[in-house]
Amino acid sequence: MSLVWYVLVGLVILGTVVYVAMNYRKIKSLPEGTSEMIEMAGIIRDGANTFMKTEYKTIAVVVAIIAIVLSLFVEKTAGITFVFGALMSSCACVLGMKSATYANVRTANKARESMSIGETVKVALAGGSISGLSVQAFGLFGLIAILIVFGQVRHDVSGGGYLATLAGVNPTIMRISTYSLGCSLVAMFNRVAGGNYTKAADISADILAKVRNDLPEDDSRVPNVIADFIGDNVNDIAGNCSDLLESFVATVSATLMIAVILFQSYEANFVGERTLLEGAFSGTITYPIVLAGAGLLSCLVGLIYAAKKKMSNNPSRELNLATWISAGLTVVLGLIGAAICLSKIDGTILRETYGWVAGWISPWISAVLGIGSGVAIGSITEYYTSTDYKPTRELAKMAPEGEAFVVTKGDAIGSRSVLLPVLVIGIALFVSGKLAGIYGVALASLGMLAFVGTTVSIDAFGPIADNAGGLAESCHLNEKVRVITDKLDAVGNTTAAVGKGFAIGSAAFATVSLIVSYVGNYSAEMNLNIASFVVVAGAIIGGALVEYFSAMLTDNTIESAKLMADEGDKQLTPEVLAGKKTPDYNRMISLAAKQALKKMLVPSVLAMIIPVIGGFVFGVEFVGGLLIGATIVAIPRAIFMGNSGGAFDNAKKYIESGQLRGHVKGSPAHKAAVTGDTVGDTRKDVVGVALDIFIKTMSTVANTLVSVFRNITLIR
Repeated sequence: MSLVWYVLVGLVILGTVVYVAMNYRKIKSLPEGTSEMIEMAGIIRDGANTFMKTEYKTIAVVVAIIAIVLSLFVEKTAGITFVFGALMSSCACVLGMKSATYANVRTANKARESMSIGETVKVALAGGSISGLSVQAFGLFGLIAILIVFGQVRHDVSGGGYLATLAGVNPTIMRISTYSLGCSLVAMFNRVAGGNYTKAADISADILAKVRNDLPEDDSRVPNVIADFIGDNVNDIAGNCSDLLESFVATVSATLMIAVILFQSYEANFVGERTLLEGAFSGTITYPIVLAGAGLLSCLVGLIYAAKKKMSNNPSRELNLATWISAGLTVVLGLIGAAICLSKIDGTILRETYGWVAGWISPWISAVLGIGSGVAIGSITEYYTSTDYKPTRELAKMAPEGEAFVVTKGDAIGSRSVLLPVLVIGIALFVSGKLAGIYGVALASLGMLAFVGTTVSIDAFGPIADNAGGLAESCHLNEKVRVITDKLDAVGNTTAAVGKGFAIGSAAFATVSLIVSYVGNYSAEMNLNIASFVVVAGAIIGGALVEYFSAMLTDNTIESAKLMADEGDKQLTPEVLAGKKTPDYNRMISLAAKQALKKMLVPSVLAMIIPVIGGFVFGVEFVGGLLIGATIVAIPRAIFMGNSGGAFDNAKKYIESGQLRGHVKGSPAHKAAVTGDTVGDTRKDVVGVALDIFIKTMSTVANTLVSVFRNITLIR
């Protein structure tokens, strides 16, 4: 039964890849515009490609070393699946980034040619859909390929590495876990390096243009601006793709591992026909794949509908429609999948053995809770960050009072915005757990990410629109073109903020699932006692590590920004300011890349080393506490960072669009808002987005090595 479903989902993946290829070809066939636009787009594209190539040389070395260690000491094929996970994540993010560097200039040109917001939105969304659909298709393809090539998920096998045989290692679970770990590694590198690159460039460009020299935003005379354009692609596209792909893969993997844990928990004491319990096992490992495939199909339908529909002058409405179609269709197809996979399982087993309150429909209800949570968190994020609502408008009104008022008010908005998303996450986890136990918690996580293809597509719309607006400014297009791209950019800021909120929320669900899986993988009978001094010690240290990680990323970004601002100052000679000489873009791009790559290794490796050291020295319970403490601290902090940063950014845009009466670009109020935006840049695009990967990576490493910790611990 499972194999048939894997093939059917594989066909959905194939159809998605065909659609992605068609969109890619369509984007490349569109005209790029004027000779200046073509030249500038080429610089951005080459810079992004060069950065990714250089970054992946480092990633390849780290991946190779870890793969060898896994195969030698943990499980023979674990190294292969680890490399495969890194490869799938890399394919999705590189394809997404490349498509964005083609779509940005074509979006600007479509605005120039058509003077239509609706037509321009279509181009940006087509470029974004390549990123989004690739994330879900590549992530799911890798999992299915592993299950088909290496055999389906089993509960009755054991194995070890070439040089060591560890007790309790389940090869099929280890392959799934290491596949997810490969995705995590790439995501961490991309987010840390990409975040440093883009925000160092962005902050230094804002300081030079808006504060020191009173130049227009995205003025091509400022060499940092071009580095900022490149950064939008390597972080907001490539980094985001690998981030959400990792979350998606982690939730599917955790659900499969929990299905095995459930079987092993009840197998020894089960009274009745073993075939009935085997049937339950078969259904519970098939349904996550079916739900993920149904979500991918729903995303494909939603995005095709949005692309074919005549776009209005309100892009937010069209983008929200695609989300609602994808989410709604996922709910319907998920119910059909549950009926096929789970309804034939003996009801007594589901209610009395597995503890599913509503029988076979319980996991579906849990998934719907996750889907609803994703939509709700997106709406809450939009409220706190969009210029259409009160919080951001109130923040803009504080700008005439000065920088201190702006920063303080922005902090208050960020802190206030934490409660509702956390309530949504907590209630969804509680209810789903009551309905279907730990399997329900995992399904809620997967439900939230089942339509990730659409959420990433809409998120990717933001940086494409941002780049398009920057190109319109730097290539001196008609002011009316900039009005269109500014409208798209404002919408894009909101979609990006919503995407960050979604990424953080999904990370919370995914991490909880991974923690549950971690505990079960160690022992079916094990429970983490929060009153235990070992667990509490781990939790306190885990929370502190989140703060240290945040500080490290912030320091790295500010140091890089200062170097780039100083370099930009040197290049802004009278000849450059007069437009008689072109600044040395390549030198600035090279500096941004050098700084980002130099500062990415330590924070990225830190997330992998912490649980390893904790497990080997202090044991399994300590690592469990570490994961819990880090998660509890990281989720609210990441929401605060993302939403305060988004509000700062859009408050600046609100003033720039002339909506704050008496205050325009270049005014003291605008400069105060720019300061707030500069503070928010590091928050939302460096720290906030990296924290969710930090906790997911630690949880994935812990899951992978829990069998090792069981065998080797220095302090017992």
